[in-house]
Amino acid sequence: MWKKNTTFAHQNQKKNKEFQMKTIRNFCIVAHIDHGKSTLADRLLEYTNTVAGKDMQAQVLDDMDLERERGITIKSHAIQMDYMKDGSKYTLNLIDTPGHVDFSYEVSRSIAACEGALLVVDATQGVQAQTISNLYMAIDNGLEIIPVINKIDMDSAHPDEVEDEIVELLGCDPSDIIRCSARTGEGVPAILDAIVDRIPAPEGDPEAPLQALIFDSVFNSFRGIIVYFKILNGSIAKGDFVKFVNTEKEYNIDELGVLKLRQQPCDRLSAGNVGYIISGIKNSTEVRVGDTITHVQCPCEKAIEGFQEVKPMVFAGVYPIDPEDFENLRASLEKLQLNDAALTFTPESSVALGFGFRCGFLGLLHMEIVQERLSREFNMEVITTVPNVSYKVYDKKGGLTEVHNPAGLPDIAIIEKIEEPYIRASIITQSEFMGPIITLCLSKRGELAKQEYISGNRMELTFDIPLGEIVIDFYDKLKSISKGYASFDYYINGYRESKLIKLDILLNGQPVDALSTLTHVDNAVTLGRRMCEKLKELIPRQQYDIAIQAAIGAKIVARETVKQVRKDVTAKCYGGDVSRKRKLLEKQKAGKKRMKQIGTVQVPQKAFLAVLKLD
Repeated sequence: MWKKNTTFAHQNQKKNKEFQMKTIRNFCIVAHIDHGKSTLADRLLEYTNTVAGKDMQAQVLDDMDLERERGITIKSHAIQMDYMKDGSKYTLNLIDTPGHVDFSYEVSRSIAACEGALLVVDATQGVQAQTISNLYMAIDNGLEIIPVINKIDMDSAHPDEVEDEIVELLGCDPSDIIRCSARTGEGVPAILDAIVDRIPAPEGDPEAPLQALIFDSVFNSFRGIIVYFKILNGSIAKGDFVKFVNTEKEYNIDELGVLKLRQQPCDRLSAGNVGYIISGIKNSTEVRVGDTITHVQCPCEKAIEGFQEVKPMVFAGVYPIDPEDFENLRASLEKLQLNDAALTFTPESSVALGFGFRCGFLGLLHMEIVQERLSREFNMEVITTVPNVSYKVYDKKGGLTEVHNPAGLPDIAIIEKIEEPYIRASIITQSEFMGPIITLCLSKRGELAKQEYISGNRMELTFDIPLGEIVIDFYDKLKSISKGYASFDYYINGYRESKLIKLDILLNGQPVDALSTLTHVDNAVTLGRRMCEKLKELIPRQQYDIAIQAAIGAKIVARETVKQVRKDVTAKCYGGDVSRKRKLLEKQKAGKKRMKQIGTVQVPQKAFLAVLKLD
């Protein structure tokens, strides 16, 4: 009898878990930057009464000062909402995503934890390059797409044209597209209904061994590392003994909960749910985004296959201003890496700057944000060197070396060839800006692959461009020549052989390794001349002449001189023989020569970034 009752209770419990799964909807919002994604998230939170009263503010999920100042989403955020429909209560897990091309890795992580996506398109701007890129990522992961046209209340909105673009892009029915205004709240209830009706409930077996995907983590100075996860199979409870499959570390769960506006503890979560665990983890290397959590006693058969691996594209040296802060900088980078898994770093040393790290970033904006966060969140003032990309160097013996730093380039005599990464760039713009954009891309050694009209006077240009040419100032120039109307997206399209040479900058005959750069042979002399001119403006004058030279190998291709600050030693001679004055000048000349031998030239931080703004 007891056995029969136990079986009955177990079946009831299983049915309850399966019913709970059917009421869960995990979704993300994908959009181009500035298409109203954060504002729409605000309205969803407001309409579901997740946020109310004093907690309600613009960009609720953008909790970094940097995000608010720049009006962009940098970090993906997860939040749970409750929504009543037809008498049933549904749990909606929103995983917010960034929109900028430099944060596509964050988007891939959010998409991996969802079953559906809201595709938000601005009614005033139409489909943009990053919209298409994120959409394809969502489709590849099998997500259900709900197209939304936002900002229909704007005077410049043209929703009918944008609807045609979306229909052409998705091949969907026009009636599937929801029109809304995230600012006024118009159309938001229809979006919530569509999330419940059209996005499928998560699939998984609540009774199977635990299999949960880590999609994010944050560092808390009191609680240690907080891990965010989505359960694919099985269930997890407070006090469970779990294992992280890839790192093979085992922990007891001290706290388990769901991600409301603030973390809300609970006792148990089962398949389909999104939540967090706190286990007192102190070491950042023990948590890897994309890892699988399972039980120690009853482990799952295999780890969850990881989503898109992080591939840093831009490399730069990051050095502490005070050499004694090296270990503090390492600790700060480790903590930052926890909730920015796209950041990579390895120690390196420089003759000019001492010990630091060679950091890998997804792009220039990513690099700028990391530098800003180091300053604001960790009080670390750093010097960042000139950014460069990764090159493949083949020597004459057939060996291959991957070079992230110009200082690491082998001797020119043993190099057979150098290959640089190329990107396939997609630029969507109005036809009136086509000429200047093509001129810009060709000046960056780009090759036009195709051009086609999307709708009306909007067209898509596709180029193959070396990545090294776009990491510096390409995006800024593109925005200025198109008056902000061009959108840009890219992906790596293999490596190609190029005639690249190392350009060194010498100060008083001593090479400054942090200012070295790899550049195309056709641009080397011009770049060297411009760098020398810029450094002449930025390096403060000393009591001796400073020679600034640009060199390719042993050949000097450009030179500028920072003139000495001269003291008039003959001022006290108000008369007398000229030989007295000459004697004083000769003495000064000998002193300056001795000073030049032992003096070191201090290069200011802005000089390292001067090459970014040479125009």
